Amino acid sequence: MTEVKALPVPDGLEGERVDTAIARVLGLSRSKAADLAADGLVTLDGTAVGKSDRVHAGAWLEVQLPDTAPPPDLQVRAEPVAGMEIVHDDTEMVIVDKPAFVAAHPSVGWTGPTVVGGLAAAGYRISTSGVPERQGIVQRLDVGTSGLMVVAKSERAYTVLKQAFRDRRVDKTYHALVQGLPDPHEGTIDAPIGRHPGHDYRFAVMSSGRPSITHYELVEAHRSASLLEIHLETGRTHQIRVHFAALHHPCCGDLTYGADPVLAKRLGLERQWLHATKLGFEHPGSGEYVEFTSDYPEDLRRALDVLAA
Repeated sequence: MTEVKALPVPDGLEGERVDTAIARVLGLSRSKAADLAADGLVTLDGTAVGKSDRVHAGAWLEVQLPDTAPPPDLQVRAEPVAGMEIVHDDTEMVIVDKPAFVAAHPSVGWTGPTVVGGLAAAGYRISTSGVPERQGIVQRLDVGTSGLMVVAKSERAYTVLKQAFRDRRVDKTYHALVQGLPDPHEGTIDAPIGRHPGHDYRFAVMSSGRPSITHYELVEAHRSASLLEIHLETGRTHQIRVHFAALHHPCCGDLTYGADPVLAKRLGLERQWLHATKLGFEHPGSGEYVEFTSDYPEDLRRALDVLAA
């Protein structure tokens, strides 16, 4: 069923593009607003308009919103997730230790297990805030990255935790095994990240990207790789992987970002060596600082043993 939103254009949006105006008044992403206009679902004073047309204050803006029910591959399937551990659980939130090869939530093309599906199968009721397939998710880890994630159970927790991540008030600590030895042994990578122009599934350091800041320090140096402790100031998709690939020190096993397949095979890695080891923040209910830690899973420990042998 189609929902129709109709309202006069506010004075403050005089002269704005149609897609910008729709995004502002309806809280949609600009790309979604542009798609609606391209599909002929937007009129201004009764006349269909395109995404780049301009709006005028007082004009009658009408937007048809198609049924928002997620397609089958975006629907949450309540399925147990092998190896997923609950580190902490209270009325506000649940802290999950996510295994590798598990997605945070359903996405187009992904048919494997998800954190939200695993929680549903275990009987957890999580926040209904967020788009349907991401309800309760305030942070994400890549499918191939293991470690700690927080999922909101209450609406209050969702709002508070989302804001804490936006305000960079969350301590996100990772350990990564990268090829070679970074020089200097500790430092900060401040380089914007955007979607790779030639590969939709990859990201890259690029001047037009979003600000991205990664702090790192050396933990152990081995002959062909280095174990680093990493603190994220921002949380862009693939941030650690992209930043270290740009320095020519990709995460071991990360073939998507240029890792050596021979070394990956020797270490027995089928994914990037990257683990979210610590998560700390103010509890959304009590306001007290809480901190959670996670040990390396077996495949990452085994790779370190091979290096040290």
